[in-house]
Amino acid sequence: MQTVAEPIQRLIDALVRLPGIGPKSASRLAFYLLRSSADQVQELAGAIGELQSNIVYCSRCQNLTQTDPCPICSDPGRDANIVCVVEEPLDVVAIERTGVFHGTYHVLHGVINPVEGIGPEDLRIDALLARQKKESFTEVLIATNPNMEGEATAMYLARLLHPSGVRVTRLARGLPVGGDLEYADEVTLSRALEGRRDI
Repeated sequence: MQTVAEPIQRLIDALVRLPGIGPKSASRLAFYLLRSSADQVQELAGAIGELQSNIVYCSRCQNLTQTDPCPICSDPGRDANIVCVVEEPLDVVAIERTGVFHGTYHVLHGVINPVEGIGPEDLRIDALLARQKKESFTEVLIATNPNMEGEATAMYLARLLHPSGVRVTRLARGLPVGGDLEYADEVTLSRALEGRRDI
């Protein structure tokens, strides 16, 4: 016996497929939308519809954008000699929020993950290599996540890029600000020691 009307259940089922949304959250969202004004619901529906029609990949960095090239790639104030390679568009947002990096980016849209059937050919690696030949940047900063897949992807990229003579660097890793040495795991602590620098 069905306990909710079919349109509500279809919405709940659609919301559950989103990352980070479980059945309870999906139900709360669905019933919230039912109580919302028609304008709010139409605004949300319109925003979702525009995602598919108004967002494209930047032909240079592969980031998601409304314009091609994207605002970062077309900014003459950016240092085009350094390219930061990230896994996802959200990583660009996180790095930009720091206000420290002034180079350009390249978004892979994933990492090498044989368990999930994702190989190098499934990522935007060919676009990075073609871009390197065309633009001849001097440094590639690999900013993939410090997990097994991110490390494998970083090593693969380094192997491909080294023959071109470009400098390949990796984000430093170590202790978080406010962390205590006694609670750090061995890998984090060893990387912090290896990545030490002069003060």
